[in-house]
Amino acid sequence: MKTIGDQQLVKRINRSVLLRLLRRQGPLSRAQLAVESGLTKSTVSLLVRELIEEGWMAETGLAAAQGLGRPSTPLRLDGTRRAMVGVEVGVESLRVAAVSITGEVLSSAEQPLADRAPAAVCRQVAGLVVHAQRELAARPVAVSGVGIGLPGAFDQASGTVRFAPNLGWRDVAFAPLIARALAEAGSPPVAVHVQNEADTAALSEYEFAGGDATDSLIFVTCGVGVGAGIVLNDRLFTGLQGMAGEIGHSILQIDGPPCSCGRRGCAEAFFGARALERRADPSRGGVFLGVVLQNLWTTFNPGALVVGGPSCESHPALLRVARETLAGYAASAGVPAPAVRSARYGLLASAVGAAALVLHHELRPLHAPQAPPTGAAPGAATARGTVPPHPLH
Repeated sequence: MKTIGDQQLVKRINRSVLLRLLRRQGPLSRAQLAVESGLTKSTVSLLVRELIEEGWMAETGLAAAQGLGRPSTPLRLDGTRRAMVGVEVGVESLRVAAVSITGEVLSSAEQPLADRAPAAVCRQVAGLVVHAQRELAARPVAVSGVGIGLPGAFDQASGTVRFAPNLGWRDVAFAPLIARALAEAGSPPVAVHVQNEADTAALSEYEFAGGDATDSLIFVTCGVGVGAGIVLNDRLFTGLQGMAGEIGHSILQIDGPPCSCGRRGCAEAFFGARALERRADPSRGGVFLGVVLQNLWTTFNPGALVVGGPSCESHPALLRVARETLAGYAASAGVPAPAVRSARYGLLASAVGAAALVLHHELRPLHAPQAPPTGAAPGAATARGTVPPHPLH
Protein backbone atom coordinates (compact mmCIF):
# COMPACT_ATOMS: atom_id res chain seq x y z
CA MET A 1 0.00 0.00 0.00
CA LYS A 2 1.15 3.55 -0.76
CA THR A 3 -0.37 4.94 2.42
CA ILE A 4 2.14 7.74 2.91
CA GLY A 5 2.00 8.81 -0.74
CA ASP A 6 -1.80 8.72 -0.74
CA GLN A 7 -1.93 10.83 2.43
CA GLN A 8 0.42 13.38 0.91
CA LEU A 9 -1.73 13.63 -2.20
CA VAL A 10 -4.89 14.06 -0.11
CA LYS A 11 -3.16 16.81 1.84
CA ARG A 12 -2.10 18.60 -1.35
CA ILE A 13 -5.64 18.40 -2.70
CA ASN A 14 -7.14 19.78 0.51
CA ARG A 15 -4.60 22.63 0.57
CA SER A 16 -5.49 23.50 -3.01
CA VAL A 17 -9.21 23.50 -2.17
CA LEU A 18 -8.65 26.12 0.54
CA LEU A 19 -6.47 28.27 -1.72
CA ARG A 20 -8.99 28.16 -4.54
CA LEU A 21 -11.83 29.11 -2.20
CA LEU A 22 -9.94 32.21 -1.10
CA ARG A 23 -9.08 33.12 -4.66
CA ARG A 24 -12.67 32.74 -5.86
CA GLN A 25 -14.60 34.16 -2.91
CA GLY A 26 -12.19 36.56 -1.26
CA PRO A 27 -11.48 36.76 2.49
CA LEU A 28 -12.99 33.88 4.49
CA SER A 29 -12.62 32.85 8.10
CA ARG A 30 -11.41 29.40 9.17
CA ALA A 31 -14.99 28.49 10.06
CA GLN A 32 -16.23 29.62 6.65
CA LEU A 33 -13.49 27.66 4.92
CA ALA A 34 -14.56 24.55 6.84
CA VAL A 35 -18.19 25.02 5.78
CA GLU A 36 -17.38 25.79 2.13
CA SER A 37 -14.81 22.99 1.76
CA GLY A 38 -16.54 20.30 3.78
CA LEU A 39 -13.35 19.71 5.76
CA THR A 40 -13.34 19.44 9.54
CA LYS A 41 -12.45 22.54 11.53
CA SER A 42 -9.36 20.84 12.94
CA THR A 43 -8.13 19.91 9.45
CA VAL A 44 -8.70 23.45 8.22
CA SER A 45 -6.87 24.93 11.22
CA LEU A 46 -3.87 22.67 10.64
CA LEU A 47 -3.70 23.38 6.91
CA VAL A 48 -4.20 27.12 7.38
CA ARG A 49 -1.34 27.23 9.88
CA GLU A 50 0.97 25.58 7.33
CA LEU A 51 -0.18 27.79 4.47
CA ILE A 52 0.39 30.93 6.53
CA GLU A 53 3.88 29.76 7.50
CA GLU A 54 4.71 29.03 3.86
CA GLY A 55 3.52 32.44 2.64
CA TRP A 56 0.39 31.35 0.79
CA MET A 57 -2.14 32.91 3.16
CA ALA A 58 -2.32 35.79 5.60
CA GLU A 59 -4.83 37.08 8.13
CA THR A 60 -6.51 40.31 7.10
CA GLY A 61 -6.23 41.85 10.57
CA LEU A 62 -9.94 42.66 10.52
CA ALA A 63 -12.17 40.67 12.84
CA ALA A 64 -15.55 39.63 11.49
CA ALA A 65 -18.45 38.87 13.78
CA GLN A 66 -20.24 35.59 13.06
CA GLY A 67 -23.17 35.28 15.43
CA LEU A 68 -22.49 34.54 19.08
CA GLY A 69 -19.00 34.03 20.43
CA ARG A 70 -15.64 35.51 19.56
CA PRO A 71 -15.29 37.33 16.22
CA SER A 72 -13.22 35.43 13.64
CA THR A 73 -10.32 36.74 11.56
CA PRO A 74 -10.74 36.44 7.77
CA LEU A 75 -7.93 34.98 5.68
CA ARG A 76 -6.75 36.08 2.25
CA LEU A 77 -4.18 35.00 -0.30
CA ASP A 78 -0.84 36.58 0.57
CA GLY A 79 0.58 38.43 -2.43
CA THR A 80 3.68 39.64 -0.59
CA ARG A 81 5.71 36.55 0.33
CA ARG A 82 5.44 34.08 -2.55
CA ALA A 83 5.80 34.47 -6.32
CA MET A 84 6.50 32.66 -9.58
CA VAL A 85 8.86 33.45 -12.46
CA GLY A 86 7.53 33.26 -16.02
CA VAL A 87 9.40 33.49 -19.32
CA GLU A 88 8.05 33.94 -22.83
CA VAL A 89 10.34 32.69 -25.57
CA GLY A 90 9.37 34.78 -28.57
CA VAL A 91 10.59 34.55 -32.14
CA GLU A 92 12.60 37.75 -31.77
CA SER A 93 12.82 38.40 -28.02
CA LEU A 94 12.57 36.98 -24.51
CA ARG A 95 10.35 38.41 -21.79
CA VAL A 96 10.52 37.49 -18.11
CA ALA A 97 8.10 38.45 -15.34
CA ALA A 98 8.12 37.82 -11.60
CA VAL A 99 4.49 37.60 -10.50
CA SER A 100 2.91 37.30 -7.06
CA ILE A 101 0.35 34.58 -6.42
CA THR A 102 -2.33 37.27 -6.64
CA GLY A 103 -1.25 38.37 -10.13
CA GLU A 104 0.82 41.47 -9.34
CA VAL A 105 3.82 41.92 -11.64
CA LEU A 106 6.73 42.46 -9.25
CA SER A 107 9.38 42.89 -11.95
CA SER A 108 9.83 42.34 -15.67
CA ALA A 109 12.55 42.49 -18.31
CA GLU A 110 12.98 41.95 -22.04
CA GLN A 111 15.97 40.97 -24.18
CA PRO A 112 16.42 40.41 -27.92
CA LEU A 113 16.77 36.72 -28.72
CA ALA A 114 20.51 36.35 -29.31
CA ASP A 115 20.51 32.92 -31.00
CA ARG A 116 17.68 30.59 -32.04
CA ALA A 117 19.64 27.39 -31.46
CA PRO A 118 17.82 25.47 -28.69
CA ALA A 119 20.80 25.20 -26.32
CA ALA A 120 21.60 28.90 -26.74
CA VAL A 121 17.97 29.86 -26.09
CA CYS A 122 17.98 27.78 -22.90
CA ARG A 123 21.16 29.45 -21.66
CA GLN A 124 19.72 32.91 -22.28
CA VAL A 125 16.44 31.95 -20.57
CA ALA A 126 18.36 30.56 -17.58
CA GLY A 127 20.26 33.81 -17.18
CA LEU A 128 17.03 35.83 -17.06
CA VAL A 129 15.43 33.39 -14.62
CA VAL A 130 18.37 33.45 -12.21
CA HIS A 131 18.44 37.26 -12.27
CA ALA A 132 14.71 37.38 -11.45
CA GLN A 133 15.16 34.80 -8.68
CA ARG A 134 17.90 36.90 -7.09
CA GLU A 135 15.73 40.01 -7.23
CA LEU A 136 12.93 38.14 -5.47
CA ALA A 137 15.30 36.71 -2.86
CA ALA A 138 16.40 40.24 -1.98
CA ARG A 139 12.82 41.32 -1.16
CA PRO A 140 12.62 38.51 0.28
CA VAL A 141 9.99 36.53 -1.64
CA ALA A 142 9.90 32.74 -1.99
CA VAL A 143 9.80 31.36 -5.54
CA SER A 144 7.22 28.62 -6.08
CA GLY A 145 8.45 27.63 -9.52
CA VAL A 146 9.36 28.68 -13.05
CA GLY A 147 7.10 28.61 -16.10
CA ILE A 148 8.21 28.88 -19.72
CA GLY A 149 6.04 29.64 -22.74
CA LEU A 150 7.32 28.54 -26.17
CA PRO A 151 6.10 29.46 -29.70
CA GLY A 152 5.33 25.90 -30.67
CA ALA A 153 3.73 22.59 -29.71
CA PHE A 154 5.19 21.15 -26.50
CA ASP A 155 4.60 17.47 -25.71
CA GLN A 156 4.58 17.20 -21.92
CA ALA A 157 4.79 13.42 -21.88
CA SER A 158 8.23 13.49 -23.53
CA GLY A 159 9.41 17.03 -22.68
CA THR A 160 9.81 17.67 -26.42
CA VAL A 161 9.01 20.66 -28.60
CA ARG A 162 7.36 18.89 -31.51
CA PHE A 163 7.00 21.82 -33.87
CA ALA A 164 8.04 25.48 -33.61
CA PRO A 165 8.24 26.62 -37.25
CA ASN A 166 9.16 30.25 -36.56
CA LEU A 167 12.17 29.12 -34.51
CA GLY A 168 13.04 26.36 -36.95
CA TRP A 169 12.62 23.68 -34.25
CA ARG A 170 11.31 20.15 -34.74
CA ASP A 171 11.46 17.41 -32.11
CA VAL A 172 13.73 19.35 -29.74
CA ALA A 173 14.26 17.67 -26.34
CA PHE A 174 13.66 20.93 -24.49
CA ALA A 175 13.09 19.69 -20.92
CA PRO A 176 16.61 18.30 -20.33
CA LEU A 177 18.16 21.29 -22.11
CA ILE A 178 16.46 23.86 -19.88
CA ALA A 179 17.08 21.79 -16.74
CA ARG A 180 20.79 21.66 -17.50
CA ALA A 181 20.96 25.37 -18.37
CA LEU A 182 19.22 26.38 -15.14
CA ALA A 183 21.52 24.19 -13.05
CA GLU A 184 24.63 25.60 -14.75
CA ALA A 185 23.36 29.16 -14.26
CA GLY A 186 23.01 28.57 -10.51
CA SER A 187 19.23 28.42 -10.23
CA PRO A 188 17.96 26.93 -6.97
CA PRO A 189 16.07 23.65 -7.53
CA VAL A 190 12.46 24.54 -8.29
CA ALA A 191 9.67 22.98 -10.33
CA VAL A 192 9.83 24.00 -14.00
CA HIS A 193 6.71 23.87 -16.19
CA VAL A 194 6.72 24.33 -19.96
CA GLN A 195 3.83 25.05 -22.32
CA ASN A 196 2.95 26.72 -25.58
CA GLU A 197 3.08 30.51 -25.28
CA ALA A 198 -0.55 30.97 -26.34
CA ASP A 199 -1.57 28.52 -23.62
CA THR A 200 0.38 30.49 -21.03
CA ALA A 201 -1.20 33.73 -22.25
CA ALA A 202 -4.62 32.18 -21.66
CA LEU A 203 -3.63 31.37 -18.09
CA SER A 204 -2.66 35.00 -17.42
CA GLU A 205 -6.33 35.84 -17.96
CA TYR A 206 -7.84 32.70 -16.46
CA GLU A 207 -5.83 32.50 -13.23
CA PHE A 208 -5.47 36.20 -12.46
CA ALA A 209 -8.12 38.25 -14.26
CA GLY A 210 -11.24 36.55 -12.86
CA GLY A 211 -14.81 37.52 -13.57
CA ASP A 212 -16.01 36.41 -16.99
CA ALA A 213 -14.07 33.14 -17.32
CA THR A 214 -15.67 30.78 -14.84
CA ASP A 215 -14.47 27.54 -16.44
CA SER A 216 -13.54 28.28 -20.06
CA LEU A 217 -11.56 30.90 -21.98
CA ILE A 218 -9.76 31.22 -25.30
CA PHE A 219 -6.82 33.58 -25.80
CA VAL A 220 -5.75 34.36 -29.37
CA THR A 221 -2.22 35.68 -29.63
CA CYS A 222 -1.20 37.61 -32.75
CA GLY A 223 2.47 38.09 -33.55
CA VAL A 224 4.91 36.56 -36.01
CA GLY A 225 2.95 33.40 -35.31
CA VAL A 226 -0.74 33.07 -34.50
CA GLY A 227 -1.98 30.71 -31.81
CA ALA A 228 -4.79 30.06 -29.36
CA GLY A 229 -4.62 29.05 -25.72
CA ILE A 230 -7.71 27.10 -24.74
CA VAL A 231 -9.01 26.52 -21.22
CA LEU A 232 -11.94 24.11 -21.03
CA ASN A 233 -13.57 22.79 -17.86
CA ASP A 234 -10.95 24.47 -15.66
CA ARG A 235 -7.92 22.95 -17.37
CA LEU A 236 -5.72 23.63 -20.36
CA PHE A 237 -6.76 21.80 -23.49
CA THR A 238 -3.52 20.95 -25.30
CA GLY A 239 -4.33 17.91 -27.41
CA LEU A 240 -2.50 14.63 -27.82
CA GLN A 241 0.96 16.08 -28.46
CA GLY A 242 0.47 19.68 -27.37
CA MET A 243 -0.67 20.85 -30.79
CA ALA A 244 -4.21 21.96 -29.93
CA GLY A 245 -4.75 25.65 -30.56
CA GLU A 246 -2.34 25.92 -33.51
CA ILE A 247 -4.93 28.07 -35.26
CA GLY A 248 -2.24 29.95 -37.17
CA HIS A 249 -1.98 26.83 -39.32
CA SER A 250 -5.69 26.32 -39.87
CA ILE A 251 -6.50 26.79 -43.55
CA LEU A 252 -8.52 29.86 -44.49
CA GLN A 253 -8.03 29.60 -48.27
CA ILE A 254 -7.26 26.60 -50.44
CA ASP A 255 -4.02 27.21 -52.37
CA GLY A 256 -3.65 30.56 -50.62
CA PRO A 257 -0.42 32.39 -49.74
CA PRO A 258 2.52 30.24 -48.54
CA CYS A 259 3.02 29.88 -44.78
CA SER A 260 6.17 29.31 -42.70
CA CYS A 261 4.96 25.78 -41.89
CA GLY A 262 5.07 24.69 -45.56
CA ARG A 263 1.31 24.75 -46.14
CA ARG A 264 -0.59 27.34 -48.14
CA GLY A 265 -3.53 29.50 -47.06
CA CYS A 266 -2.92 29.34 -43.30
CA ALA A 267 -4.34 32.00 -40.99
CA GLU A 268 -0.77 33.15 -40.22
CA ALA A 269 -0.30 33.93 -43.91
CA PHE A 270 -3.20 36.41 -43.69
CA PHE A 271 -2.71 38.14 -40.33
CA GLY A 272 0.62 37.02 -38.94
CA ALA A 273 3.01 39.93 -38.33
CA ARG A 274 4.95 39.32 -41.56
CA ALA A 275 1.72 39.24 -43.58
CA LEU A 276 0.51 42.47 -41.98
CA GLU A 277 3.76 44.21 -42.89
CA ARG A 278 3.11 43.43 -46.55
CA ARG A 279 -0.44 44.78 -46.47
CA ALA A 280 -1.15 48.35 -47.58
CA ASP A 281 -3.91 48.39 -44.94
CA PRO A 282 -2.93 46.08 -42.04
CA SER A 283 -6.37 46.45 -40.48
CA ARG A 284 -7.73 44.25 -43.31
CA GLY A 285 -6.04 41.38 -41.55
CA GLY A 286 -8.70 41.89 -38.89
CA VAL A 287 -11.29 40.41 -41.25
CA PHE A 288 -9.45 37.08 -41.22
CA LEU A 289 -8.91 37.34 -37.47
CA GLY A 290 -12.67 37.83 -37.14
CA VAL A 291 -13.28 34.67 -39.17
CA VAL A 292 -11.02 32.73 -36.82
CA LEU A 293 -12.80 34.16 -33.76
CA GLN A 294 -16.15 33.15 -35.28
CA ASN A 295 -14.89 29.60 -35.76
CA LEU A 296 -13.50 29.38 -32.22
CA TRP A 297 -16.76 30.73 -30.80
CA THR A 298 -18.96 28.23 -32.60
CA THR A 299 -16.58 25.34 -31.90
CA PHE A 300 -15.94 25.88 -28.18
CA ASN A 301 -18.56 28.38 -26.93
CA PRO A 302 -16.08 29.80 -24.35
CA GLY A 303 -16.90 32.01 -21.39
CA ALA A 304 -14.46 34.64 -22.69
CA LEU A 305 -12.56 35.49 -25.88
CA VAL A 306 -9.35 37.48 -25.42
CA VAL A 307 -7.00 38.78 -28.11
CA GLY A 308 -3.48 40.06 -27.58
CA GLY A 309 0.07 40.03 -28.87
CA PRO A 310 2.50 42.37 -30.63
CA SER A 311 0.33 42.80 -33.75
CA CYS A 312 -2.54 44.13 -31.64
CA GLU A 313 -0.19 46.66 -30.06
CA SER A 314 1.24 47.73 -33.44
CA HIS A 315 -2.09 47.78 -35.28
CA PRO A 316 -4.91 48.79 -32.87
CA ALA A 317 -7.48 48.68 -35.69
CA LEU A 318 -6.88 44.94 -36.10
CA LEU A 319 -9.06 44.03 -33.11
CA ARG A 320 -11.75 46.57 -34.02
CA VAL A 321 -12.16 45.10 -37.51
CA ALA A 322 -12.14 41.57 -36.06
CA ARG A 323 -14.97 42.49 -33.67
CA GLU A 324 -16.98 44.00 -36.53
CA THR A 325 -16.47 40.88 -38.62
CA LEU A 326 -17.53 38.61 -35.75
CA ALA A 327 -20.59 40.80 -35.10
CA GLY A 328 -21.57 40.46 -38.75
CA TYR A 329 -21.54 36.68 -38.57
CA ALA A 330 -23.52 36.76 -35.33
CA ALA A 331 -26.14 39.09 -36.83
CA SER A 332 -26.53 36.78 -39.84
CA ALA A 333 -27.23 33.89 -37.47
CA GLY A 334 -29.57 35.97 -35.33
CA VAL A 335 -27.58 35.44 -32.13
CA PRO A 336 -25.62 37.91 -29.99
CA ALA A 337 -21.88 38.00 -30.57
CA PRO A 338 -19.66 37.07 -27.64
CA ALA A 339 -17.63 39.79 -26.00
CA VAL A 340 -14.04 40.01 -27.22
CA ARG A 341 -11.59 41.92 -25.04
CA SER A 342 -7.93 42.81 -25.27
CA ALA A 343 -5.25 41.28 -23.05
CA ARG A 344 -5.06 42.85 -19.59
CA TYR A 345 -1.31 42.31 -19.28
CA GLY A 346 -0.52 43.59 -22.78
CA LEU A 347 2.78 42.34 -24.20
CA LEU A 348 3.56 40.63 -20.89
CA ALA A 349 0.58 38.27 -21.23
CA SER A 350 2.57 35.18 -22.16
CA ALA A 351 5.32 35.78 -19.59
CA VAL A 352 2.79 36.48 -16.82
CA GLY A 353 0.85 33.44 -17.95
CA ALA A 354 3.98 31.30 -17.79
CA ALA A 355 4.21 32.31 -14.14
CA ALA A 356 0.50 31.51 -13.79
CA LEU A 357 1.27 28.04 -15.20
CA VAL A 358 3.10 27.29 -11.94
CA LEU A 359 0.04 28.32 -9.94
CA HIS A 360 -2.23 26.36 -12.30
CA HIS A 361 -0.34 23.17 -11.42
CA GLU A 362 -0.21 23.98 -7.72
CA LEU A 363 -3.98 24.39 -7.52
CA ARG A 364 -4.73 21.17 -9.44
CA PRO A 365 -2.62 18.43 -7.83
CA LEU A 366 -4.83 15.41 -8.45
CA HIS A 367 -2.53 13.97 -11.13
CA ALA A 368 0.98 13.32 -9.88
CA PRO A 369 3.75 14.89 -12.00
CA GLN A 370 5.26 12.66 -14.62
CA ALA A 371 8.90 11.68 -14.30
CA PRO A 372 11.20 14.08 -16.18
CA PRO A 373 13.07 12.76 -19.19
CA THR A 374 16.37 10.96 -18.68
CA GLY A 375 19.12 13.41 -17.82
CA ALA A 376 16.77 16.15 -16.65
CA ALA A 377 16.91 17.69 -13.22
CA PRO A 378 14.05 16.99 -10.79
CA GLY A 379 11.06 19.15 -11.65
CA ALA A 380 12.31 19.81 -15.18
CA ALA A 381 8.89 19.12 -16.63
CA THR A 382 5.62 18.12 -15.05
CA ALA A 383 2.26 16.96 -16.26
CA ARG A 384 -0.99 18.84 -16.20
CA GLY A 385 -3.18 18.25 -13.17
CA THR A 386 -6.74 18.82 -12.09
CA VAL A 387 -8.43 19.09 -8.75
CA PRO A 388 -11.76 17.43 -7.94
CA PRO A 389 -14.78 19.56 -7.09
CA HIS A 390 -14.81 18.30 -3.50
CA PRO A 391 -11.99 17.91 -0.96
CA LEU A 392 -10.80 14.50 0.17
CA HIS A 393 -10.68 13.54 3.82
